[in-house]
Amino acid sequence: MKKIIVAIDGHSSCGKSTMAKMLARRVGYIYVDTGAMYRAVALFALRHGFISEGRVDAAALEAAMPQVEVAFRLGADGLPRTLLCGEDVEDAIRTLEVSAAVSPVAALPFVRAAMTSQQQAMGKEGGIVMDGRDIGTAVFPHAQLKIFVTASAEVRAQRRYDELTAKGQTVTYDDILKNVRERDYIDSHREVAPLRQAPDALLLDNSTLSIDEQNAWLLARFNEATHED
Repeated sequence: MKKIIVAIDGHSSCGKSTMAKMLARRVGYIYVDTGAMYRAVALFALRHGFISEGRVDAAALEAAMPQVEVAFRLGADGLPRTLLCGEDVEDAIRTLEVSAAVSPVAALPFVRAAMTSQQQAMGKEGGIVMDGRDIGTAVFPHAQLKIFVTASAEVRAQRRYDELTAKGQTVTYDDILKNVRERDYIDSHREVAPLRQAPDALLLDNSTLSIDEQNAWLLARFNEATHED
């Protein structure tokens, strides 16, 4: 069976990572969470005081970007964990504070250029499942299987609320819904590699689907894409 690149794009909190992880484990591919990479950069910027009152000091962040090293390692559960300059920051990058900062940071051209270069290097041999905002349009425009995932903002906010409260974080549904809508707008209107569905991407609205249903749908599309006549 030929090894392909699977590009999964879509809105925030719509289950892209869950789908991508499942598929990668099922078919023996490498999984890369590009959203985690941008979250790591946002965390770096927050820790170094490059973000104040929602504004990013782009010049300071750009000067510090050579220090930003993002990598992944497998955790005890067999799933990838994000490393920032060698530190495991998988939990730290999932906070609402980082969620509020990630879209403005990810919209910066020099940040996208740095992360895109790393992502392309990771997938040059194929056999990879990568999810994010611009994988099928900018990172791997020639990916053999492209999926664009969406769901209503309300459904995505509820999923995010359930996820964060399960981790013991104190958040409100209204704050999360506001963040989801703001991220949608920023991601779709940024100048460099805006979020959009690639012309050849398959659309999946999973608002009413269970995890098992969406996973079965994705696996079927993968089998179709890798079928050799």
